[in-house]
Amino acid sequence: MKNWNGTRVLILGAARQGLALARWLSVHGARVTLSDSRSADELRLARESLAEFKIDWALGGHPLKLLDSTDVLCLSGGVPLTLPIVVEAVKRGIPLSNDTQIFMEVVPCKTVGITGSAGKTTTTTLVGEMAKRASENSSSSPHPSAFVGGNIGDPLLNYVDQMKSEDIAILEISSFQLDQMTLSPAIAAILNITPNHLDRHGTMDAYTAAKARILEFQSKDSIAILGRDDKGAWDLRNKVKGKLFAFSLHELDEGLDGAYYHDGLLNLRDGNAYLPLLLREKVLLRGDHNVANVLAAFAIGHAAGFPLDAMLEAVEDFRGVPHRLELVRELHGVRWYNNSIATAPERTIAVLRAFDEPIVLMLGGRDKNLPWEELMRLVNERVDHVVLFGEAADKIQKTVDSLGLGKTRFTVARANGLQEAVLKAAEVAESGDVVLLSPGGTSFDEFKDFEERGERFRTWVQELS
Repeated sequence: MKNWNGTRVLILGAARQGLALARWLSVHGARVTLSDSRSADELRLARESLAEFKIDWALGGHPLKLLDSTDVLCLSGGVPLTLPIVVEAVKRGIPLSNDTQIFMEVVPCKTVGITGSAGKTTTTTLVGEMAKRASENSSSSPHPSAFVGGNIGDPLLNYVDQMKSEDIAILEISSFQLDQMTLSPAIAAILNITPNHLDRHGTMDAYTAAKARILEFQSKDSIAILGRDDKGAWDLRNKVKGKLFAFSLHELDEGLDGAYYHDGLLNLRDGNAYLPLLLREKVLLRGDHNVANVLAAFAIGHAAGFPLDAMLEAVEDFRGVPHRLELVRELHGVRWYNNSIATAPERTIAVLRAFDEPIVLMLGGRDKNLPWEELMRLVNERVDHVVLFGEAADKIQKTVDSLGLGKTRFTVARANGLQEAVLKAAEVAESGDVVLLSPGGTSFDEFKDFEERGERFRTWVQELS
């Protein structure tokens, strides 16, 4: 839709995305109702932030009668499709949308969309840095601007009205957002597809189908970037309608274009053109998974037409994103790392492989109905001590007991919450060890989100003496 004037829109969820969408739709003439299960007191600051706009609020639940005066239902990230009001809306034929879909309907400039089970925030942020360097070094007039957001940072609807045709918008897009989308970005990247959010999508097939939607509405003039080393992403190559670039930690097959790693060097190939990029040691981020993220960013940046010097400058200066393998401090010879972003076992597997040192691993949080067996087998090879916390602790312990590992090489301690887990980790850690918070579960049993969990972890680690 391009004309929202007079359209009756119901938005479910008054978090970051819902608030941005309510604001933008109200400015553009829609009749907006914002519904949230929280109380007026809990949403006081949110309501104050929208006080100047004509928005109706429906708090404390999502009564079905709201649909009687609804033309379009918009879902904020994380709102389950099984919610009765969503099920009823589908039954009535009320179209579903979200902030990213509506942004894509009106954005005037080139778009880059990045999705994946792991690494998408790091990759999106790095591509954004490349775009900003390219913009700063540009001699063209008018000067292009780079906007970065979507599932991270500010929803880009907050800025779409000031975007110009020469600009570029770089979005991290989640499977939750893709579920309702009927438009694809001009440049679309799927980094990987591994078990995640099965509590929302139900099956891997449904989760994969949601991720694949980022390619579904592209054209022959579009560009897709897929992870060559990941079966879930690479199996979608037959859905690519335009140009395909790959990225890989290994040499690419003959005739395949993209970014790859070989013999200590990151490289880029496009047809007959071959570019050595930089030595691996110049990448400041730790672990093979982060080298893969950098390769993905190079492939995306090349597809977007960024100059090589802008991409190289961005990579050489890039120190990562908070809560993603972030070194918090070194105390008594022990290094403490915050990887709170690891809300699935697969993400913890990736970072365990980034360390050669003895590891004290903090695992737990809330389970997402994901398998823990592969992670715990790797733990038995790589980890000296495990500290379990949160709702998932029992499931993880049962996984260990059921694997028949024989004599495990790691000890297990249990904590009532993250703060106690920090203290228990400090008790067993010795000089030369790494203490790694990489929970494998979500934060919602104890915290608002993984960022709050990571911030509290930082605070409690800094308080150790």
